[in-house]
Amino acid sequence: MAKQFPRIGLGHQNFIEAQQIFFVATAAPEGRVNLSPKGMDSLRVLGPNRIAWLNVTGSGNETAGHLKQSPRMTLMWCSFDATPMILRAYGTARTVQRDSADWAELADLFPGGPEKRQVYDLSVEMVQTSCGYAVPTADGMTERPVLKDWAADKGEDGIRAYWAERNRTTIDGAPTGIEDNL
Repeated sequence: MAKQFPRIGLGHQNFIEAQQIFFVATAAPEGRVNLSPKGMDSLRVLGPNRIAWLNVTGSGNETAGHLKQSPRMTLMWCSFDATPMILRAYGTARTVQRDSADWAELADLFPGGPEKRQVYDLSVEMVQTSCGYAVPTADGMTERPVLKDWAADKGEDGIRAYWAERNRTTIDGAPTGIEDNL
C-alpha cells in the first residue's frame, strides 16, 4: 500500500542514495510525456524538500524544454535488490543552465567535465513509497564509462556543437534554453 510523506525522511534519503539508477518524468501542457532513466553520480539530496540532479549531454533535451513550459517533475527510484520498494518524489523544478548565477555552486556538487549540460533543482512537495513487489531483482549493475569518454573526446567546443545540432528543441519542437550556452 502506498504511503505519502510531506518531505524526504532519513530512511528515504538512505534508500535514494543506495540506488544506482533513477527515472525522471516531465510533461509540457501538450505533446509527449518524457520518461528517462538516469545514472552515474548525478543526484544529491540537499534537504528534506530539495533534490539536485546533474543532466549530462544526451541525444535529446526533453526535460529542459518541458520545464520551460511547466515546472512539474517526478523522480522515481525502485530497488532491484532483495528488499523491494518504489519511491517517488513529486514537485516542481527549475533548470540551472551554465549561464545561471548558481551554476557553479550546483554543478560543483558533481564530478565530471564537458558532459555537464544542466542541473535540475527540484522542490519536493510530496514523497510516496509503494511496495515494489513486482519489480525484478538485478545483480551486477555498474556504471558505463561511454558517455564520459565520448564527451572527453569531443571537448567543450565539440559538446557545444552537438548541443546546437541536437539539443535546441524537444522532439515536439519546443525550445530547451540551451542556446544561451552555445
